[in-house]
Amino acid sequence: MPFMMFAGGSLLLIVLAFFSLTQGLSALSPATVIDALFSPKDLPEHRAINGVRLPRTVMGLLSGAALAVAGALMQSVTRNPLASETTLGVNAGAFLVVVVGTIFWPGMLNQFTFLFAVAGGAAAAIAVFAMGGGRKGTPIRIALSGMIVTLVLSSVTSALMMLFEQDTQGLFVWGSGSLNQNDWSGVQFVWPWVLGGIAAVMFTVRHLDLLAFGEESAQSLGQHVGRTRMFAMAISIILACVSVSVVGPIGFIGLLAPHIVKLSGMKRHAMLLPISAVWGSALLVGADTVARGFSASAIGELPAGAVTAFIGAPWIIWLALRASRHSASSSPLEGRTSMNVGATGSRLPFVPVVIVSTLMLVTISITALMSGTLHLSASEVIATLIGNGSQLHEKILLDLRLPRLLTAAVVGMILAASGTLMQSAVRNPLADPQIVGVASGSGVGAMLLLIAFPQLSAGWVPVGAFVGGIAAAAIVYTAAWRRGLNPTVLTLVGIAVAASGTALINILVVYAQLTLAPALTWLAGSTYARGWPEFMQTLPVAIVLLPLAWWLGRKVDLLSFQDESSIGLGLPVRRTRLLVTLLAVVLASSAMAAVGSVGFIGLLAPHAARMLTGSNHRRLFIVSSLFGAILLVSADWIGRIMLSPREIPSGIVVALIGAPYLIFLMYKTRTAK
Repeated sequence: MPFMMFAGGSLLLIVLAFFSLTQGLSALSPATVIDALFSPKDLPEHRAINGVRLPRTVMGLLSGAALAVAGALMQSVTRNPLASETTLGVNAGAFLVVVVGTIFWPGMLNQFTFLFAVAGGAAAAIAVFAMGGGRKGTPIRIALSGMIVTLVLSSVTSALMMLFEQDTQGLFVWGSGSLNQNDWSGVQFVWPWVLGGIAAVMFTVRHLDLLAFGEESAQSLGQHVGRTRMFAMAISIILACVSVSVVGPIGFIGLLAPHIVKLSGMKRHAMLLPISAVWGSALLVGADTVARGFSASAIGELPAGAVTAFIGAPWIIWLALRASRHSASSSPLEGRTSMNVGATGSRLPFVPVVIVSTLMLVTISITALMSGTLHLSASEVIATLIGNGSQLHEKILLDLRLPRLLTAAVVGMILAASGTLMQSAVRNPLADPQIVGVASGSGVGAMLLLIAFPQLSAGWVPVGAFVGGIAAAAIVYTAAWRRGLNPTVLTLVGIAVAASGTALINILVVYAQLTLAPALTWLAGSTYARGWPEFMQTLPVAIVLLPLAWWLGRKVDLLSFQDESSIGLGLPVRRTRLLVTLLAVVLASSAMAAVGSVGFIGLLAPHAARMLTGSNHRRLFIVSSLFGAILLVSADWIGRIMLSPREIPSGIVVALIGAPYLIFLMYKTRTAK
């Protein structure tokens, strides 16, 4: 079997590599490619093959091998089948540090790109691993921690790219993963690191095999577990980051290739690592060949990273469904999911918390109404609101600032309510609407509508965003339905659908040739220029659905138990979970249709509320909704004044101010019972 896997992967790689040399802006015949390789002449076609296409294909081979071996090592070290350079945040961390270097230290970055990437990738991986519970962290918990860290780092990256658009203009396509090479310099830099790293780790294959028996068994056999883990993880990060430093963050190869090899029953690392390298190379070269196949079309060449996301996302869905077969209501992938995680030992009285939260919202709202190009005093704001202000003040407040503030408040409430429902439905304290792909689905829907129907007015964008969010959630629920809407399956399938949505967004941005700032601003979520139409669009949703979500209190509380317990108490679990999550999805899609892909509020607000009031749904729902309004109104205000007259999108501000709390939250929950 090892020989068959190696031979099959090698044959596939050779065929794909040869075919990739024929693809590009102009398709070349196989005879021309053979002639250029073995009898090169000073012809334009031969120069294109040997100087551009061949280096690109070799880079795909090296990067694919590096990412595949890195993923296999990460899975062995963490004993986590979902571990890879993508799920551990290595790609996002490396990309962020490269962007920082591009902006502030471009000269140093040109000389030490690899070191920048390694620093960012290693820091992100350590953060995810530590916050996910370390060696005791479950796969689902590591995956969620990686998703959250990736979202935080991506938000910071987006903010920097918008603020320094001229400096980072060329990084968007590279940030989606691109194997484009103009000469052999990239290959010359990468190959010693890749071959040297793989060769070095091959000397530890026996020690890596022993890790599968568990820490105690490995130590009893004379294994230095900590030393082996540290060495293997260091090599995996180096391999992943050397690829990122040249071709950008390309995801899912490190997850997909080792699992393909493991399906053949191969467990010993002496064969697993080199064969995974072959299959990783074949996958990436094949993905790049597909990407280049669009070069001559109206779409244009696609980022290779977007293609690998489409390949890898169905694999995660299959992996989640396969793992869930072991149990109808829980799986080995399911981690600790107590809904009490993050709560304080003693609850605060409910009524005072509501009063204080309301006063905070009113105070922040008045402060936001005062701030702007024309500063108004509190008395002027209040006088204008009650009808005693000047005509200028009425114009500024009633036509510009007030509708924007009210939209932010209502959307914040809706997102917080959606997150509260989602965390109860999937029984995971790290869940929010993003895990079922609503955010990326909304982005895809909005951009597809703009591209497919350019004659439509901007007022139709919310329709596309709403339909996209609902469609993404429908895919998740359809895949998870046969598993009884198992919380773990919902989460993993949601992460996969979100990754596919993000990849499709990158493709659409490249295809439509959108300028960087407007595209990123909408995708990051912005309350900029929101007026009465957006407020009236979201108000009916809040009036109708928020009371319904509150009324479901007892049923939502029962969902926090294991399925067997809830069924024993007379709750139709699958139907109730479907209703609760559908309500959460509709709320989130409505909010994102109004302001774009604002994230984190559905995660932050419920946890902050739970720490103060406990897990009773009806109380939690009210406090969480108030906190959501406070968060988005504050983010809108901070985004307006921080770099005035330029504005930072509210979604990015929420991510930045919420990052410290997320770090605290994940640290707090890593040992929760």
